[in-house]
Order: sequence, then structure tokens, then C-alpha cells
Amino acid sequence: MPVRSWMSAGLLAVSLTLGIAAGPALGQTRTLPDFTDLVEQVGPSVVNIRTTEKVQARQSQVNPGEEEMLEFFRRFGLPTPNLPRPAPRQRAPQQEDQSREQPRGVGSGFVLTSDGLILTNAHVVEGADDVIVTLADKREFKAKIMGSDKRSDVALVKIEASGLSAVRIGDVNRLKVGEWVMAIGSPFGLDNSVTAGIVSAKQRDTGEFLPFIQTDVAINPGNSGGPLINMRGEVVGINSQIYSRSGGFMGISFSIPIDEAVRVSDQLRSQGRVSRGRIGVTIDQVSKEVAESLGLGKNTGALVKAVEPGSPADKAGVEPGDVITKLDGRVIEKSMDLPRFVAATKPGTRSALTVFRRGASKELQVTIGEIEPEKMEAKAAPVAPKSKPSAVAQGWGLSLSELSEAQRKDLKVKSGVAVDAATDAAAKAGLAEGDVILQMDSVEVSSVKEVEAILAKHDKAKPLVVLYRRGEWTQYTLMRLGK
Repeated sequence: MPVRSWMSAGLLAVSLTLGIAAGPALGQTRTLPDFTDLVEQVGPSVVNIRTTEKVQARQSQVNPGEEEMLEFFRRFGLPTPNLPRPAPRQRAPQQEDQSREQPRGVGSGFVLTSDGLILTNAHVVEGADDVIVTLADKREFKAKIMGSDKRSDVALVKIEASGLSAVRIGDVNRLKVGEWVMAIGSPFGLDNSVTAGIVSAKQRDTGEFLPFIQTDVAINPGNSGGPLINMRGEVVGINSQIYSRSGGFMGISFSIPIDEAVRVSDQLRSQGRVSRGRIGVTIDQVSKEVAESLGLGKNTGALVKAVEPGSPADKAGVEPGDVITKLDGRVIEKSMDLPRFVAATKPGTRSALTVFRRGASKELQVTIGEIEPEKMEAKAAPVAPKSKPSAVAQGWGLSLSELSEAQRKDLKVKSGVAVDAATDAAAKAGLAEGDVILQMDSVEVSSVKEVEAILAKHDKAKPLVVLYRRGEWTQYTLMRLGK
């Protein structure tokens, strides 16, 4: 057989073999999605939102064409550029105090109910004197703000209309990473613009109470408040933020999960505000090192660093150094789960709190309080009389002294040792002059000698667990000796 014929026959055999092997794989090839049906289905429910504010005529020196640029910088927290100001025109004295409306910003929203309730972002309507909603069929309405919640960035507005095309709400729990999603909005005022991408991540921690949906859907100024839509034509999120170093879209967008947004909107509709629970603790993530120090086994839960005096947690018996592992049976995988679970619980509810303390789990009953705008100010603890530091304590950067009975009574503690000075390891752990050490390695201390004994026998290769008092707050920290 000639060489060329032999090679041709061999290649044909290889090709046939590969073709047979590749057949099933080729049969499973997926095509890119077609979004046309979704746009027709959801498009009529998406609205454009314009806001205006009343300003004194003599104070308005921004050209109308520059307003959109300023809005771009405002939306994404960028420094506002110093634009050239036109020379002020001469006005008659009686016209000096006249006010006029000027455009403030543009955004998006979507129809929640057929009778005119519309969801959008709180930052879209914040500070607006008038909110104008434009429907997909170009009808315009002046909207009333039913309520706005800055913590979740959700706002509810109402227009006087009926028979509107409302969206269908999806199940966020069914949303999967890698799933195709679509956004409709008004970027830069361009109505009904459609962009698409995939879900990049879920439960992304970028806010105190919200685990955002991360996508690579193109979101720009004006998209804020618009819907994030799955392939079933259901709204699964409200487009809210982008990650950007330049101010423009860089492939990372964040959306508020629709289940959280609906919960917020229900409260805004019924009472005009959102009520959130609190228990009054300062928490931290449980690192692997901390978990090993406490004997927890795995680094889950929320580590209690401080308990607010008189708070629901304090009344329930929560102590600094506890690791809260469950709330009403819901497992707390990471520390940020706790404030979200608590915030979603109605104030006044009696809940079960599971804590890990000194090697064992303990269940406490806590009555959920309500978040208040005012924060409690801590008063300074009395400074204990200074004494000559011992060599052992100095090795850890501590200068300590005894507490008098009067000081213990004033601090409302049964025992403790005053910190006169903190340097090196103690200072790195956050201790400072005026603090009172209550426990070391889960052992209560009443004298400087007791502290020195614990320090002397502690394995210097391991962190030292310290419970201390500062003002009215009891806190938890770890001290480590430098190598």
C-alpha cells in the first residue's frame, strides 16, 4: 500500500473511532440561551424612575448636561469632580429666594402588584422631593414613597394605577451558581436595556444584614433598583451595587435577594419602617486557632467578644468567650449569620440560643430586642493603683495591680486584676491601661499572684485566652507571645 494511502486509511480509522467515542458528548452540548421570550414576558413590568429635588434658584449652578455625570459619581461613591461653574446671572432681589426643581438621578424599578406598588433601591429615591415613574408603555406617574430602608437598600413606592403587569417572584434557594440570569433597567437613562450573565456566587458578604447575589451581569448607573431575572421569568433579586475601581462596570455586580426584599417591602407597606431584632453582643469570626483553644473542634459559629450590659443577651446569660452556634435550631456557620438571623426575628420573640462554653454546649432563652439608632456609650473604668510589675507579667507586656473592694463594687465584679500598663503581646491583643482582667484560660483571677501563676505555666507556643472588662463592656481576646 502506498504511504499516502496507508496514512489516509489510518487517519480515517482514527477519525471514525473518535467520532464514535465523541458521539454521546456532542449530543450533550448545550446551546446559549435565548432571552427574547423573557424580555417580552418581564419587560412590561420594569419601570424607569426619575427623581427631582427642589433647590434655591441662586444655588443651582450645574448645567443640565452635567447632572448625569454627577449622578454617576454619586451612585458609586466616587469623589464628585469639580466641574466648571457658569457665572451667576444677575437676578432681581425678589427672585433670589425662589426655588425650582432640578433632576437628581435616574434609576429603575419593577411592578410588585398590579395596583401600583413598585420596588426599587433606597438610594434611588433618597433625598428626592418628587419621584416620577415611567412605565414601559411610556405613561408617567408621580409616585408616593411608602417607605425606604437604608440598611437593606430597599424602597417601596406607589403610583395610582391599576391593571399593571406585575412580576413573578422566584425562589432564591433554587438559584444555582453558574445559572443564567438577566437584568432589565435604564443604565444612563437608556430605558428597557437588557443585559445577561451568570450567577457568580451566592451569600456574598458585602453588607451587615444582606448576603448578596453576585453576578457578571453588566450593571451601570440607572440599573439600580431593576430586577434580576432567572430563566423561568421570575425575579430573584434587585440590582443594587457593583464592584469597581474606575466607577464603571468591571464584571462584578451585586443584587439583593428577592426574599429579603419582599420581607422588607411587607413591613414598609404595613408600617412605613422596618423593625429588626437585636440581642446586644459584639462578635467575631471563629478562626481555626480559636476553635482549637476553646476545644470547639471546628471553626463555626459566632465568637462573643463583648456583651452589652442590660441587653437581651446579658439577661439571657450570654458571656464573653461563648461561641453562639445556633439560633432557634438554625446552625450559624459563620459569624455574620448571627446578626442576619437575629435581625430577621421579630422583636419580642423568645428564642433558643445555643452556646458553646468551657467545652460543652448550653441552651439559653433570649427575648429578642429591637435595633435602636442610639448606641450606648461606655464609661471609663476606674484606674487601679499602680504597682511594680513582676518579671513573669512583664514578659507578656503587662503591669498589674489588685482591685480594692470599692473598685469591685463600682465595676460590679466579684474578682479581677487591674491593668496599669500594656505593651508588647498585651498591647497587640488590644489590652490597655484601665482594663480589668477577669479570666485567663477560662480561670477566674482575683489577684496578681494568680495571674502570674497562670502565665508561668502556660504553653508559650499557644495563644492565651483572656477575658477583660473595659468600662461597662466585658470583652474577649487572645494574647500571643512574639517569636
